[in-house]
Amino acid sequence: MNFPLILFVLLVITGSIWLLDTFLWKNKRVPGENEPWWIEYPKSFFPIILIVFSLRSFVIEPFKIPSGSMIPTLLVGDFILVNKYTYGIRLPVINKKIFDINEPKRGDVLVFRYPEDPSIDYIKRVVGLPGDTITYHNKQLIINGEAIRTEYEGDYKYVESGFGYIYSDRFSEYLNEESHSILINQDAKGIHFSNVRQFEFRESCKYRRTGFTCEVPARSYFTLGDNRDSSSDSRYWGFVPEENIVGKAFMIWWNFGDFGRIGLSIK
Repeated sequence: MNFPLILFVLLVITGSIWLLDTFLWKNKRVPGENEPWWIEYPKSFFPIILIVFSLRSFVIEPFKIPSGSMIPTLLVGDFILVNKYTYGIRLPVINKKIFDINEPKRGDVLVFRYPEDPSIDYIKRVVGLPGDTITYHNKQLIINGEAIRTEYEGDYKYVESGFGYIYSDRFSEYLNEESHSILINQDAKGIHFSNVRQFEFRESCKYRRTGFTCEVPARSYFTLGDNRDSSSDSRYWGFVPEENIVGKAFMIWWNFGDFGRIGLSIK
């Protein structure tokens, strides 16, 4: 369901009725005559729809985390808020940028339209910027020839639907001198070659038994899930085009199963 498009259509319909009544139909009614319901209701809803559409299109947008690919940063069932303007102002529905503000940085938690199906929203962490060379070798992330520092935090377990408990090691990973937590399952393969697709700029990536190396094209980004061995990300379906960016995730605003997560900032 394309909710932004539905909101836009409702905005156009209610706004048109409001304008027509204000400048045309109102003057033709008998003084004191009540508005017909098909005018009254759209006029009442128009300002509400306008506010929701404006906030959702240009300021913040709520999302729900559906999978465990970003554990431990984000858990299944987290409701998050996404900053829509930090990377620039975009036209709603068509998502075309009309005004630049900032560019994504390494370490940002990015919401974007899934390149293989733009009707689906994905959330991953940015690790590669345009022009970067990204290497993942024996589960070690290397950017432009420099191994990214990680520090062991301890054991971590979580429940994955259909699999029961999953046991992983939790590490602090440092991008831009800021840390975030990642999970690495030492028993899992670093990459599942059967899941690698023929994506755009596939020739920029070289895959080998121990991992891969990718050169990030212009106006594109390379993303990974924090749950490294349980994430469908850029190593499988390719780069995130700049035009697919939705915004930056910055806060957890609700979780029905864990009220203690409400209000946590996303790092």
